[in-house]
Amino acid sequence: MSIPSTVIYFTAYDRIKYRLGYDEHDASTCHVPVAAGILARALAVVLFNPLELLRTKMQSSRLSYFQLKEAIKISIGNNGLVFVMKGLGPSLLRDIPFSAIYWFGYEFTKSYQMRHYHTTDVNLILTFASGAVCGSLAALLTLPFDVVKTHRQIELGEAQVAGTSKKLVSTWALLRELYGKRGFTALYAGVVPRMIKIAPACAIMITTYECSKSFFRSQNREMQ
Repeated sequence: MSIPSTVIYFTAYDRIKYRLGYDEHDASTCHVPVAAGILARALAVVLFNPLELLRTKMQSSRLSYFQLKEAIKISIGNNGLVFVMKGLGPSLLRDIPFSAIYWFGYEFTKSYQMRHYHTTDVNLILTFASGAVCGSLAALLTLPFDVVKTHRQIELGEAQVAGTSKKLVSTWALLRELYGKRGFTALYAGVVPRMIKIAPACAIMITTYECSKSFFRSQNREMQ
């Protein structure tokens, strides 16, 4: 699931970014990656949220495929097809700010490098470092919404498998509830594992992405 989601996300981001008039050598367009990141991430989240819901539930409750099937049938029967978008709100609240922060930071660094050195090529070491730092910062700032998303999605096994229906509180109400119980500790649960995962993942993905673009760009030049 991660591969097709990432492909759609990065492809949509790049196309939207340039459609909106982004130019690495023009500092006045530095706001464009924010808009492009938001739109591309929103598209990817909406398309893949149902699969993310199922994966989270299987991992958290260790449901068999039969149990998962029954849980889905019960949930759709109680709540309709809107069930498959459960957790969409927290996912958007987490991923949209993440993308805005990440792409603004990364593209700002990349643009500064290209303007400062008067080049169209990126420095891979700087790309790797920028991806790790911007990804870590974005992950840290949006972690509370990731915690809420996980709480919202794992309710599937607790209520639907048992055949009961539970009224869901709003995202903000759940944030207040978690904060009221354990303060910021609850909102930043799992911060270390998330940072360990996000920093290298963002660094590797953006470096691979930039290397791939450079490679295919050079191949196109040779063919012309």
